[in-house]
Amino acid sequence: MYSKNTYKGRYPVANPSKYAGDALQVTYRSLWELKFMKWCDNNASVLEWGSEEIVIPYLSPADGRVHRYFVDFYMKIQQQDGTIARYLIEIKPKKFTLPPLVPHRVTPRYIQEVMSWGVNQSKWKNAQEFCEDRGWKFLVLTEHDLGIDK
Repeated sequence: MYSKNTYKGRYPVANPSKYAGDALQVTYRSLWELKFMKWCDNNASVLEWGSEEIVIPYLSPADGRVHRYFVDFYMKIQQQDGTIARYLIEIKPKKFTLPPLVPHRVTPRYIQEVMSWGVNQSKWKNAQEFCEDRGWKFLVLTEHDLGIDK
């Protein structure tokens, strides 16, 4: 589960012409997201980016209802060979990208972890399909991908 002691705030976009959305309403929900925002904003290869600007419907296995998934980031980049690529990016701790380990005794925490895992799998499956339909790529980045050691 997530800690309630997360870092959250407004990000002042340095290059608003690159931001896909309202550059005055950019919110980060973790220091990892803040680091990624700064990278997108200041990297010349990133032609366009947005935070929680793309919404994908998904069916939640937790309640059987359709919900809206606000993907962490959208990014349009110019690759080294000159081609343009588009990505949807989710930032997650590594431990949330792996199925929960089955404990000796089923606890409420374990049940919550299983539910979160199922919801994330549904979100990511729908995001993958959304990207495939458009020729984009979907990535889940962890602290290791961002170069952050815990």
